[in-house]
Amino acid sequence: MAIFTLANLKKAYRYGRKNGFLPAFYAAVERTFYQKERYEKRILQPEERRAQEETLWEHREMFSILVPAYDTQIGHFHEMIDSVLRQTYPVFELIIADASPSDKLKEELKYYKDSRIIYKKLAKNRGISENTNEALQWAKGSYICLLDHDDVLEADALYRMMEAIERERKQSRRLPWILYSDEDKGDGEMSLFYEPHRKMKFNLDLLLSNNYICHFLVMKAELMKELGFRKEFDGAQDHDLVLRAVGRLGLSGEGIIHVPCVLYHWRCHTRSTALNPQSKMYAYEAGRRAVEDFCRQQGWKAEVIHTRHLGYFRVAYEGEILQQRSDLAAVGGSFLTRGRIAGGAYTEEGEILYRGLPKQFSGYMHRAILQQDVFAVDIRHIQVREELIPLLKDIEKKEKDVAAASLMFGREAAARGYRILWDPVIKIMRQTSSR
Repeated sequence: MAIFTLANLKKAYRYGRKNGFLPAFYAAVERTFYQKERYEKRILQPEERRAQEETLWEHREMFSILVPAYDTQIGHFHEMIDSVLRQTYPVFELIIADASPSDKLKEELKYYKDSRIIYKKLAKNRGISENTNEALQWAKGSYICLLDHDDVLEADALYRMMEAIERERKQSRRLPWILYSDEDKGDGEMSLFYEPHRKMKFNLDLLLSNNYICHFLVMKAELMKELGFRKEFDGAQDHDLVLRAVGRLGLSGEGIIHVPCVLYHWRCHTRSTALNPQSKMYAYEAGRRAVEDFCRQQGWKAEVIHTRHLGYFRVAYEGEILQQRSDLAAVGGSFLTRGRIAGGAYTEEGEILYRGLPKQFSGYMHRAILQQDVFAVDIRHIQVREELIPLLKDIEKKEKDVAAASLMFGREAAARGYRILWDPVIKIMRQTSSR
């Protein structure tokens, strides 16, 4: 895609007015030169397709795919339907809830002779949440999937979800409650695909920072029907849904499965939030309120504020965070050397997250500036729950290597059912040793 387009220049100007033109400059440099990635959409080969179609399942779940439609461009409408009908897993229903003022979509459906397509004409357009709730009433599947009316699915989207469900059934003898996949963006013609979003496994604090789960979302029907969609969060209704589901299921994220494969293609055109985030500022405010409501439901006193990147938030807790968050063992920050991240958060393998990234940059999907759960934080720059301080001191006595001690504390905290929060914005509150 061209870099110096009128749309990109306008985006840079709006960003500069909002955040300052020096941060805008750094953001433009990062996006242009440091986040470029050669990306080619995965192609499902014929032999792979045949193998998937011939798979004999021990159990077969039915998927209900909900599509609230409104004034959909005819070409996009057909591409969406075709992508569903091309699925290698056949047990599904496609429910189209049409709130358009005309009957043009209904007329287009005459070209399809597939009983799995269910069309419902809505009496009036009541907004995305209420329209989806109506579609939800007709769903007969054991799992419900959400698909926007102008986006498309990869041909093995349902197959990969069914595969993950079966794997979880065999491993844990339970069915997952929520599944989500990776996604990418496509141009208006869905001929060029770019910006793949490779997601993390369930990460509560990252979810509070941004709806990273987003597409392709699949949820057990009983849970989605119990929760429904709330009109007051239109624009961020899926973020609100997932947050309430987490509140219902428990903060551990048990039963929430990430399927690490791009299965969803988000179309970017002039009316799309993906291409022009400024077009739906109300959606980002709705997302902020959804996170704030989640915090309130958990009994946490916090203000949720917008970051300089639209759709990304920061939870600012009142007072001591560890007094409010009983799920946290510790909070850590990052530290810099010569203007670059030199330490702070670790992966389970001992790698320092975002190491070497200039402080002016935000990293992949802005994760380097977002609160998130991590495996461990540097014990020299940490605030620890009071009851775990003896554990940390004992580890420091046994292990003199900082990285090894930090990872050991992370493992012990996880074994006790705690998570560790990395907050790259906060100042380091205490040092646990003289190192």
